[in-house]
Amino acid sequence: MGAVRGVFDTMAAMTSLDLSQDVVDLTAALVDIESVSGDEAAITDAIEAALSPVPWLDLWRHQHSVVARTALGRAERVAIAGHVDTVPVNKNLPSRNDGELLHGLGACDMKGGVAVGLKLASSLPEPNRDVTYIFYEAEEVEAERNGLTLIERVRPEVLAADFAVLMEPSNAVVEAGCQGTMRVDVSTAGVRAHSARSWNGVNAIHAAAGIMARLAAYEPRRPTIDGLRYHEGLNAVGIHGGVAGNVIPDACTVSVNYRFAPDRSMAVAEAHLREVFDGFDVVVSDGAPGAMPGLDRPAAAAFLAAVGGTANPKFGWTDVSRFSALGVPAVNFGPGNPELAHTQAEFVPLEHLRSCLEQMTAWLF
Repeated sequence: MGAVRGVFDTMAAMTSLDLSQDVVDLTAALVDIESVSGDEAAITDAIEAALSPVPWLDLWRHQHSVVARTALGRAERVAIAGHVDTVPVNKNLPSRNDGELLHGLGACDMKGGVAVGLKLASSLPEPNRDVTYIFYEAEEVEAERNGLTLIERVRPEVLAADFAVLMEPSNAVVEAGCQGTMRVDVSTAGVRAHSARSWNGVNAIHAAAGIMARLAAYEPRRPTIDGLRYHEGLNAVGIHGGVAGNVIPDACTVSVNYRFAPDRSMAVAEAHLREVFDGFDVVVSDGAPGAMPGLDRPAAAAFLAAVGGTANPKFGWTDVSRFSALGVPAVNFGPGNPELAHTQAEFVPLEHLRSCLEQMTAWLF
């Protein structure tokens, strides 16, 4: 038993977090806890253990998400949220600090933002607003597994707020709203035949050339919304077809991802895709709505003024959309360049970590 206890203590020590350390070192510690989507137990355990002694926080855990709340009776409540999962490892662990950049899986997307949130939660006993800190699982996978979705199902009231900040990478400036996303399967049908007598069949893969031609000719919209210019995109992200090496295929499916500006609803987005691929079979496989910038809301305007006064559009989808659907205006604001998310060479500038923490502290202090 002693040997087993020793191994357990060693593992526990390896996944412990010291919230008093510098935000850069805390980010490195978080990066070094592997937490690919579906395997967030260790990092969630470490976060829960680190926040448990903080006397001004009420903690609640649901599966592999942790919610920490102040209850000071302030006139306004804000939510500060970040996901703890990452995409799969790609020879980019452990972390490496070169003095200017912190390299490693999740450094940008988004353990730097999680580190900022943890520092705020553990160092601000009397913020000027009540705060709900949310560190949640499974953002990088399908919506049904998303930690915010799971929390909303059992305790939607803990997500209630007057304003929310998603600590997603945004180059340490506000990125407002987010684009919607929709995936559709566009299919062709043919007739099977022996490849030695191909004239007896109809090749469904060849017919998919029509789908590709429409994608190649597609002109994406670039609408301006609340002064922010969004850029849509429509792209093939997968293709499947074929039966055997000597059979003319009778089916081919192209998976297409549409990233659309937040002025389009899911219904409008779907109608647009059916128009683009008129004549082909179109089946929606996944999707999530965008979120309007909402910078005219008082809470959003106050936050923008506090952290810099300018905003950029968010080209990707984030859980800003989920908060928007709950009636909570939200923005993205976090350390790191979003263009590095999911890349092997992912990193976060040390200056981003420090400036985001400083600006968020000033906003809440």
